[in-house]
Parts: sequence; structure tokens; C-alpha cells
Amino acid sequence: MSLITPIIGRRGALAGTATLLTAPAWAQAPNPGSAPTAAITVDRARTDPIPIAIPTMGGDLGAQITGVISADLQRSGLFKPVSGGAAAGDAPNFNAWKATGAQALVTGTATSGRVEFRLWDVPVGQQIQGTAYTTAAGNWRRVAHIIADVIYERLLGEKGYFDTRIVYVAGSGPRDRRVKRLAIMDQDSENNRYLTDGSWLVLTPRFHPTRDEIVFMSYANNRPRVYSFNLGSGAQRVLGEFDGITFAPRFAPDGSHVIMSVTRGAGSDIVTVGLGGGGSQRLTNSGAIDTSPCYSPDGSQIVFNSDRGGDQQLYVMSSGGGGAKRISFGSGRYATPVWSPRGDLIAFTRLGSSFAIGVMHPDGSGERILSESFDVEGPTFCPNGRVLMFFRESAARDNRGGGYGSKLVSIDITGFNERAVPTAGDASDPAWSPLLA
Repeated sequence: MSLITPIIGRRGALAGTATLLTAPAWAQAPNPGSAPTAAITVDRARTDPIPIAIPTMGGDLGAQITGVISADLQRSGLFKPVSGGAAAGDAPNFNAWKATGAQALVTGTATSGRVEFRLWDVPVGQQIQGTAYTTAAGNWRRVAHIIADVIYERLLGEKGYFDTRIVYVAGSGPRDRRVKRLAIMDQDSENNRYLTDGSWLVLTPRFHPTRDEIVFMSYANNRPRVYSFNLGSGAQRVLGEFDGITFAPRFAPDGSHVIMSVTRGAGSDIVTVGLGGGGSQRLTNSGAIDTSPCYSPDGSQIVFNSDRGGDQQLYVMSSGGGGAKRISFGSGRYATPVWSPRGDLIAFTRLGSSFAIGVMHPDGSGERILSESFDVEGPTFCPNGRVLMFFRESAARDNRGGGYGSKLVSIDITGFNERAVPTAGDASDPAWSPLLA
């Protein structure tokens, strides 16, 4: 299987330091060690996005970094960048910014090798956060995403998801001769690059929880099997030696092993394969098609889909196997379940008269459909569990008479703020990485 040049690793790529900046005496909270965060909830921000002023930072990289921060926050649907006010100096003119309706203000400078920013609570005129980053000039985009994550967390009380990547399957060519390559990009669609050259069909890439590594299914040498791929070194290897086809892999939450499906006769079983020579373990033996397994965040349970009851439905069982309980009872067939990082929801694809992306609680209650169309599939959660990404296939053929176009889409777990995620060509099977920093 041919591979393109390895990419920069996810851990340690920033190769710099971060320093907290003390608030000026005139802008300190009563207790400077615990500066206030704005009293705004995510639920409120969905209906009334937070007005935030982000004037262009000073320095040679100021415009670029300001643009990325503003775009990250606006795409979330929870923030509304505002303009006007006054020039941002060491002592912001809070009265001028209040007149714009801004609740928060971001100021700073960005030069090659050093970026510093301050986040201000405009109504009370106090600094909420101040941080300086020292790193290589080429890391400016990552620094911008990290700053956006800090702002998101300080104003909403939960971690952001902007300093992340998406791995997906990039498709090209006519429908009967599709070329599918693994590709990876930042969550804002920048820095896109290919990991494989398209010699073999690839499917379902998934990130390791802590390492620069993915697993995926490949048809390399016309033998469909699960592979691991180190994103830093390019090293790859087959996971497990089985007589049947292996597919639908995911890492365990602790990263010690991979769970996947392996065909046996007319069905498939769920198995685990250790990454450190721990061997394999078969978890199901139903004679049915058991596939698409995904662990709960604490590793205690597994959700999967199976036709053991005569129709394709979702089941939850212990991580040791056995005792599977059906949780899906809606109209249609259910597939591709994935557990939220929060543990409170399971996302899925539902197949009926049309395709739909939805979520339900782990006990099957509270099912909600978020998006429905000709073909939508393959949900994946962002690290904080607030946003899903999936892919949508168009019902209209492309202008070249080729295949149906497939694009990535993101949506809030409440069903608002559905957005297209730009890619150079067709895209499917997305997987969202953990936070990089």
C-alpha cells in the first residue's frame, strides 16, 4: 500500500511555551487568581450568540491570527463577532465597546515567534484571561485555534474543539472507477493533505485517543483488512491475523487495543486486538452480522449494530461481551453508532424511506433526528460532544456523468447550525480527532 509523506505529529507539534499574563491593576477582578467568566450558558448562546469584539491584533501576523479566531468562534454558532468600538490598546475603551453591544473583547499582538492575547469582560471592564505563546512562526494557525479554544472555555464553561483535525476518505473519478484516498485536514478545512495515493480502496479511518495514529480498513493487495498507520513516521501494519475480512475498527478509550468486526461464514463477530502483543478476544458469537462497535468513554460498555433480531438495530453490551440489550426501536434500520465523549448520547445513522442522522440516550430513550436527506451517514463527535460531523451524498449526478457527490457536514447536537465543511473534492467517512494540545 503506497503512502504519501507522513505529517507532523499531533503531540508536541507546537514546540513552544505558554505564559499567563497578569491583568493590569485597573482591570483586575476582586480576586485576580480566579478571574470571572461570563455568566452565559451554551443553551442561551444557541438562541442568542455571544456578541464578541475581535479587532485586528497588532504585529505582522495579527490579521491572519485574528481572522482564524473570529472564523472559529462564528462557525460554532455560539458567538457573533461585532465591529466598531475603539482601537484596542493596553487600556481598552470599554464604554466605546459597550456601545457596540459586545459582551467580550479580544486584544493582543502577534509577531513571528510570539503571540499574546487578552480576553476582557466588557460590561465590568475586567480581564478574564491573558496568555502569551512562544513558538515557531509556522505554528501561527495552531496558536489561533488554541486561543479560540481558550475563549470558548472561559465564556461557556466547557472545553472548545478548534485545535483538532479531521481524517476522512477523499473520493474522485467516475462512479464505476472511484479513487478513494485517506486525507487529513484541520477542523476548519485548512492544511489538507493525502495520506494514501489511491492505489487501494480505504474506509472508516479512526483516531487514536492520545497518539499520532489512526486505524482504517484497506483493500491493499485485494485482501480487505484493518491497518494501523502512524501519522508521524508513516509506519503501518496489519492488526490481527484472521481467516475472514476485518473491518469497522475503533480504538479503545485507553488506546491499548482496537475493537473491530471479523467475518465468519455469513455473519461477523466483534473482536478486540491488543496493540502491544496482547492477542485477540472474540466478544460476540451470535451467528448474525455484528459490526460497527464503539466503546463508551469510560470503556465499560460497547454499542454496536446487529441483525440478530431479524433487522439491523443497535445493541449495548458490557465491554467484556455478553448480555447485549437492544436500544433502538424506531422506524427503520440503525447503523454506525458512536458514543459521545460526554457519555450522554449515542449518535447513529437511520435507514428508512430516506437516511437520517440522529442521537439517543444510551438506554434508547430520547431519540431525536438531527438531519435527514437522500443519503446521510457516518456521524462523528467533536471532542467536547457538542457538534457532530457526517457526510451527505447528493441525489444529483455530477457534471461529468460520474458518481453522486459526497460532502462533509457539521451540526450542533440540538439540530441547529448545520454547515457544509469544505473539502477539495468528494469526502466521506469523517473522524474527529481529540484536542491536539
